[in-house]
Amino acid sequence: MTETTSIPEATQADKPLGKQWHAPKKAFRPTAGLTSYEKRTKERALMAQMKAKENEMKAEKKAERQRKVDAIREKRAKKEEKERYEKLAEKMHKKRIERLKRKEKRNKLINS
Repeated sequence: MTETTSIPEATQADKPLGKQWHAPKKAFRPTAGLTSYEKRTKERALMAQMKAKENEMKAEKKAERQRKVDAIREKRAKKEEKERYEKLAEKMHKKRIERLKRKEKRNKLINS
């Protein structure tokens, strides 16, 4: 009585000892397949929209701050110019100071 038992050839999915009744193990990915492609694309679109709104708000805030800074600079420049003319008024006559003011304004318009 010679029984011939053939051992099946091991494939890549088989165990080394031929235990085919155990399923091959895979890496555990708890979040894989939970969100659909449409849901992910909607979330990405919402995130992009939110980022655009944030950037717009930041730009508005920056522009407002820059406007305030420019207003302060202009105010300081006017104040300095006024003080300078007051110092000149102590030394010179009123009409000569007015002539200087007009001349400086013309030069500003030409140079700017």
